[in-house]
Parts: sequence; structure tokens; C-alpha cells
Amino acid sequence: MNEPYRNPTLSIDERVADLLRRMTLEEKLAQMTIIEPTGLDVPLTEETVIPQPHMPDGVGAISRIGLFRASRETALAVNAVQRFLVTQTRLGIPAFVIDEALHGLMGQGATSFPQAMALASTWDPALIERVFTAAAAEMRARGGTWALSPVLDLARDPRWGRTEETYGEDPFLVSRMGVAAVRGFQGSGPGFAAGRVLATAKHFAVHGQPESGANCGPGNYAEREIRTAFLEPFRAAVQEAGVAAVMASYNEINGIPAHVNHWLLQDVLRREWGFNGILTSDGAGLQDLIRTHHVAADAADAARQVLLAGMDFELDSCFSTLKDQVSAGLVAEEHIDRAVAAVLRHKFLLGLFERPYVDPDEAEATVGCTGHVTLALEAARKAIVLLKNDPLPGGSPLLPLDVDRLRRVAVIGPNAAVVLQGGYSAAPAGGVTLLDGIRQFVGGRAEVLYAEGCRITEEGGGWWAWWRNDVHLPDPVEEARRIAEAVEVARQADVVILALGENESICREAWGTDHLGDRDSLDLMGQQETLLKAVVQTGTPVVLVLFNGRPLSVQWAAQHVPAILECWYLGQAGGTAVAEVLFGAVNPGGRLPITIPRSVGQIPAYYYHKPSARRNYAFSPNMPLFPFGHGLSYTTFEYGDLRITPQDARAGEDVHVSVAVTNTGDRVGDEVVQLYLRDRLSSVTRPVKELKGFARVTLQPGERREVHFILKPEALALLNAEMVWVVEPGEFEVTVGGSLDGRLSGLFRVVG
Repeated sequence: MNEPYRNPTLSIDERVADLLRRMTLEEKLAQMTIIEPTGLDVPLTEETVIPQPHMPDGVGAISRIGLFRASRETALAVNAVQRFLVTQTRLGIPAFVIDEALHGLMGQGATSFPQAMALASTWDPALIERVFTAAAAEMRARGGTWALSPVLDLARDPRWGRTEETYGEDPFLVSRMGVAAVRGFQGSGPGFAAGRVLATAKHFAVHGQPESGANCGPGNYAEREIRTAFLEPFRAAVQEAGVAAVMASYNEINGIPAHVNHWLLQDVLRREWGFNGILTSDGAGLQDLIRTHHVAADAADAARQVLLAGMDFELDSCFSTLKDQVSAGLVAEEHIDRAVAAVLRHKFLLGLFERPYVDPDEAEATVGCTGHVTLALEAARKAIVLLKNDPLPGGSPLLPLDVDRLRRVAVIGPNAAVVLQGGYSAAPAGGVTLLDGIRQFVGGRAEVLYAEGCRITEEGGGWWAWWRNDVHLPDPVEEARRIAEAVEVARQADVVILALGENESICREAWGTDHLGDRDSLDLMGQQETLLKAVVQTGTPVVLVLFNGRPLSVQWAAQHVPAILECWYLGQAGGTAVAEVLFGAVNPGGRLPITIPRSVGQIPAYYYHKPSARRNYAFSPNMPLFPFGHGLSYTTFEYGDLRITPQDARAGEDVHVSVAVTNTGDRVGDEVVQLYLRDRLSSVTRPVKELKGFARVTLQPGERREVHFILKPEALALLNAEMVWVVEPGEFEVTVGGSLDGRLSGLFRVVG
């Protein structure tokens, strides 16, 4: 037991080199794969060792042990498998334990935070870092060490079912959220402190605007667009946050699948950006080279191609063929050594050799703890976006509601009495429905009525709906009955809270022909529009509350409903947070991280389009229903004193922008100050506007605050005709305000 690789006082490079030279080819290949453990359904103690006969040479990672196990049982199971690997295999190498953590640990009893799109609506990177610090703590306490998150795809086609998993459409916003998430998972590095795990930037790359809006469709865009938009969040995750792992995407770019794309994986990721982490396949990504892309003849061919393209690890089953390929001289063992070294280095960085086991008591105490529950509520409150809040005839805006002036509140809709978690959830801890949240807030001060109204799908929503293959539309006769019942309930009430949108069975990852989640429409599915119109026609004031994974083209509602809240999926505390916003205990401050188009025909509708890209359609405007960055408040804000220095900046010099923001209303409120930039004359075409800075600030009534931004030279740079990043001399227009349109604008010049 005195081998140098076991000595924590040596450098990690020395430990990796020593261990690697001791390994057989079989042991090396084992470190490049993931295997499901077996034999876990037995009584477990803190001394249990569970043999894994299918892991005689060890294993790189084991997966999802705690998906449907309580925290203590998960910790004991992880320990039992790690104890086998450490004590019963020749070299005693512990395994990574891989988990999903898109919006909190995906495991039984874990804290469910708002879905990624909702987290992006907070425009609060510091909050996102805290959320994923909590998720990492829950994961590590149960034995997890590698998170397959965050998703850094740009959601530029909302027909895509995985839109909900993203941080929206904008490269800058997604990069800031992605960096915050990685730092939450990993800490500040270079090692990993207690409670931290590896993060994975995915899906690399150009996955968020697939052809036809269909999952895994080609991402055939020009290199300039790929580099300036799609790759920017990944570059930030690598170079700013030091992300430990990158996952290749299922799609193809320019005819080359991402898993074997040397330009993407080697030239850009490794050489240009200096990535030295673990490059992993996606699940079944190698098989897709055979059955979907038809660029590999068989498993051996697929394994050889991805290894030579730079892949280190597979979430698949093809790397087992590499042993024979090395023996046959088809693959040089140096490629295996490169991959294994990356895996081992991160196991040493995590301290797995010194601390392979976890404390079951700590797992129970950490997962779903009071602090994390409180944080989930804070995140849900900050994520809610007030899209519309018109006054009633002759009165004030409908929201916030005054509960003391209401006798009956009707809560209606298919999403009123279900906790909508969003995809990548698995039996999370509890949850509050909108109906329950309103009942708890109102108490005995008003009567709360309820009607389902209609159904989105017959099976309904909830985290389990994301997993189902068999999904059916409701029976039309039953839908008519439900709508009639809802109309009667609405007539009895002073106000209707109408909860519509989507659920986890229709907006989700479409991972197979029998498990669909992409759509060819952005309209409300099923009879929801019929229900909406029928309830509005009763004359009772209506607040529309949307729970959904993608933007929905609710044109009729935008014209006829006085108040609309966009909530996405808010996690376990959603019902409480929405009730607090409805009744004014919380002032909404979220902003849209994605454009809401008028119809599916406007796609792509992202705001940072080129000058030639938007013209009116015949008899239809080209403006979106609600623009990127939009969000209202129960208070008002005033902007002034915009200062830009220097007015004439030298190439390579920072530009400083400051603006004063004042809360001119009578409520405390959050304003999201947004800074957009436009290059007025350039050698290649530039977007009409680009987000380059933002800050969420909380202001008391009458409070004035000065907000500062620094525009680094890279914020002004473009890829010129020779594909070189340069800052060109010329004028730049700055727009600052609480929305895309902004309140103030000014100019500065780059000279020399």
C-alpha cells in the first residue's frame, strides 16, 4: 500500500503517471466507461461490501444509484460499491458516481429548484451559484461526484422540447448563468472542496436550434454564427469557470456528427480554449453514429472514431471493443492513456482516493434541508415574470389582488392542482401546487373554489409524466363537461386564477420515436384556448398563470386577459411563490430570457438578429408578443445620469458605463438593469442589438442607486472577413434600461 499514487503529498501529475504505468489495458479501458451497479436490493450497513462481478478491473463511473432511493440508502449503496472497488480490485481505484442535476439533484427526496429556464428568468447569477452549490452539496452527501449539468445550448427554436433545460436564447445571459452554475457545482478550484462535484457543459455544440425544431436535428450554421453565438457559453465555462467535463451533442454540424468532429473537439475545444478536462459522449451517442448518422459501420468503428476525435469517456457501450483494436494495431495505446489520464486526474482532484465513502447521517441531514427549501422558495419568487398587468375599467391594475376585498377566488385549469417540476426530476421532496399555495395564503379570509377546467394530456402532469411513453389527448366529451363546470365556478367568483400552459409529457427531451417532446406549434395544446375564452366571457376578471417549458404564442390572451404571469416550472415551492406574487406579498422582478413569438411562423424570433432578418409578413407584424428581457413590476423605476467614459476609447481599452436607477413607486422592488450594444458600422454584419451587461438590483421606495458596467475589449470584438477576432474603430451605441428597448442611449468611439 505504499505505491506513490496513494500518496496525497505528491503532485497530481506524479500520482497519475505512477498509477497509469501500473495499469493493464483492461484496467485502463474500464476507467473510460460507466456501468450500472448490481446487487443493491439487499439490507445495507456501513460495513457492507457488494461484489460487482462485471467490474473485475474496476470502472470509471457508476450511474444514478440514488434515482429512486432515499438519501441514507443511497449513501450506503454507494459506499458498498466503492468498498468493493477499493478493497477487492487490484489497484483499488474508486469510481465516479454520476448524477443529473439540471435544477437540483435528480434523486428521491432531493430539493427541486425551478427549471433552468425559470432560473434564467431571475437574471441573478449569484443566486444561480447558490442554487447549484446546494445541489452539489446534496449530491456529494449521497456519494455523487459528477453532475451532467449545466445545459449551455442557446434555445433559438422553441419548438424544441429541451428548450426548458436551457438558460434562454442570448449568448451573454447563458454564459453568465453557465459560469455561475459551474462555480456552484465545482467551487473556485483547482481542486474540489467538500461538497463540490464535477460539472459538465453540454451539449457541445449548436444543439439549441435544430433543423425543424426536432431534437438532435442538424445544426448547419456558418462558422461565424457558431463561434459568435453558439460557442460563447461553452468558451466561458471552459476559460472562466474551468468546467471539468464537456459532453458532445447528438447533432451534426456541416455533415460531421459532433461526437467525431475534430474541428469542434480538437481544434476549438482543446487547442484554442485549452480545455484539459474530461470529454464525454452523451448517452447512446456512439450508437447514433451507427444507426442515425450512418458514419460508423459498427461499435468498433464508432469507438475508434470518437477516441481519435478526442473523446475520453463514454456513456455508452462501445469502448469495450478497443482492447481488440489495440491488439490489432488499429488504435495506438497512447490514445487510451490520454483519456485515462484525464479521468484519473479528476478522481485525484476530487480526493476520491482519500475519501471514497460518505456519511449516511450527513446525507440525511443535507438532502432537502431547511436551508435548501428556503433557497428553492427564494429562487421561485425571483423567477416569476409579470408579462401584463392592465387596469380594469375605471380602476387600478388587476394585480396585486387585495384578499380583503374578495369573497371568492376561483382557481381553475389543468395546472392548478399539480406540482410541475420540469424534466430531469425523480421523486423530489414534496411540493406545493398553485391551488394549495393560494389556499394557504388566503386562509379563512376568502373562499377558494376549484375546477380542473380541462386537461392537457389524459395522464396529467408531474415529474413522472416526463418519463412516460404513452401520452394521450383527453376525451372531447369529458373536456366539454369540465369546461362547463369551470364556467359555473368562474361565475361564482370575484376573480379567476387560470393555470394553463404545458406539462412534463409534452415539453421534454424527445429521446426516441416512442417518447416525443418537440412540437410544430406554440399554441396552447388541446382545449385550453376554449376554456380560456369561456372563462373570460363570464366577465369575471382573469389572471392567466402560465406553467410551461417553452414560450407559448398566447395571442388571444395577450389581447383579452388583463394580467398574465409567466412561471415556467417553479419546482417544489412554486405554488407558494405564485400565491405571494398574486396577492402582493412579493413584487415580481423576473425578466424573459427568451422571446415569446406571436406564432410559430415567426421562428427564429431571437432578438439579436441581423439587420436584414426582420420584415413584416403580409397582414401580420414582425414584432414578438413579448420581447426578450421583458418583465413588469408593481412599482416604477426611473433612469438618469447615463455616463460613458472614455468617449474616445483606444483599441484594447475598457469602456465604463454607469446609470442611476430610482424606485419611483411605493413598493420595494427589483429592477433588472440591461445594457445593450450596437456596432453602428462594421466590416461584417452585426446584430441590431446585443446584451453586454445586466444587474438585478433591489430598491426601496424612493431609493436611488448608481449601477456600473465595464465593457471589456472582447465585448466589442467581431470576427472579421479573415475569421480573426478584432475590435474595429468606429462608433458604438449603448442602450440602458429595464427592457430591450431601454430608456437611455449614448455613443462612444473606438479610435486607433
